[in-house]
Amino acid sequence: MKKSILTEDWTVVLLGFLIIGLALIGIKIPSPSFGWESTSDLSEKVLTAGNLIKLGQIFVFTYIIAVLAASVLGKSVSGTLKGFPIVFVLTSLALILAGNAFLKNWNLEAVIFSLTIGLVLSNFFTLPTWLTESLSTELFVKIGLILLGTSVIFGDILKAGSLGLIQALVVVISVWYFAFWISKKMGIDEEFAIMISSAVSICGVSAAIATSGAIKGDSKKLSYVISIVLITAIPMIIFLPFIAQALGLSQAVTGAWLGGTIDTTGAVIASGTMVGEEALKISTIVKFSQNVLLGFAAFAISIYWTVTNNQSATVQEAKPTGAIIWERFPKFVLGFIAASLLFSFVISSETIDEVKGGFKALQGLWFALAFTSIGLETKFSDLFSKEGKKPLYAFLIAQLFNVFVTLAVAYVLFS
Repeated sequence: MKKSILTEDWTVVLLGFLIIGLALIGIKIPSPSFGWESTSDLSEKVLTAGNLIKLGQIFVFTYIIAVLAASVLGKSVSGTLKGFPIVFVLTSLALILAGNAFLKNWNLEAVIFSLTIGLVLSNFFTLPTWLTESLSTELFVKIGLILLGTSVIFGDILKAGSLGLIQALVVVISVWYFAFWISKKMGIDEEFAIMISSAVSICGVSAAIATSGAIKGDSKKLSYVISIVLITAIPMIIFLPFIAQALGLSQAVTGAWLGGTIDTTGAVIASGTMVGEEALKISTIVKFSQNVLLGFAAFAISIYWTVTNNQSATVQEAKPTGAIIWERFPKFVLGFIAASLLFSFVISSETIDEVKGGFKALQGLWFALAFTSIGLETKFSDLFSKEGKKPLYAFLIAQLFNVFVTLAVAYVLFS
């Protein structure tokens, strides 16, 4: 392996802002359509020549970024040249499956299909070494997170409304600490506990991914947490609106409860729609208030993890001076924050409206590529038996606490 020119974090920041810069100077990021309801829809909307050309364009774009990253990081360029197209094709299949309207209604996101496809291939087939060695899971996740920063707009905190923000702060802080406490009480390691706490308290999948990136977390633990988030969201979408109706809650209280309890934005919208227009509006505001806290949470967790956790003997013997903290701090978080600040205070709203769709699609693609890669390098035994059932129990207990605390806060603020 060649010597790297930059560390992975600084490479991610450089490439992330290269993507942002290209979009801002007018190079449009292609956004292929993956949504379909029937087989005729699939052939007429997704598998058309025009849409496949867009998919080919986005492949070329991400292919260049991946090869450039491999070159800068001193990794095998030839391995990336051969391996990335395979990962991209598998990820595209996952995106098409996730685009089905029926599956979307059940909150089955693209990352779960990416992970599943990768897991099936890695567990039932023998994959060539050059393919597994070419995978760049952390790189893909971190590029996606830099792009996620473009959607965290500080001005939107004010738009979300004071009550939504108050609820978000109370719920995120109280649920995070409870989830962390119960996880530690059950003997779950701190890395796993932080991922679980962030996923339950903030915004599910995105929070788990951001937290894992901030603490350089184990990808298998991240897969475990995301699987739990997506699976538990399904019964919550269905049953919480009926429970709210049985309790005689107003639409405003119900919306605030749904928005603060259900972990993913898509699931919140689906559940809010079942209740009514006002519930949908309030639930979206509350969930958005939680989403905008993600950047602050990732930064705080990065500082905490940097100061308290490092296995290096040299660092363990040293006091956490500013130089040591800087050395260990995940630099890509600075890229996330810089992207957020840039789009909050520098870029015009008109420009943001023009580019945000492309960024969102590309962000989702990088995350999906990462989870295809995780699946391809993971065995079922690593994903489940190694960790046991404790993380699942901790998540469910924390989620139950979340349900009751959020209901109480929503009732006080919105009734």
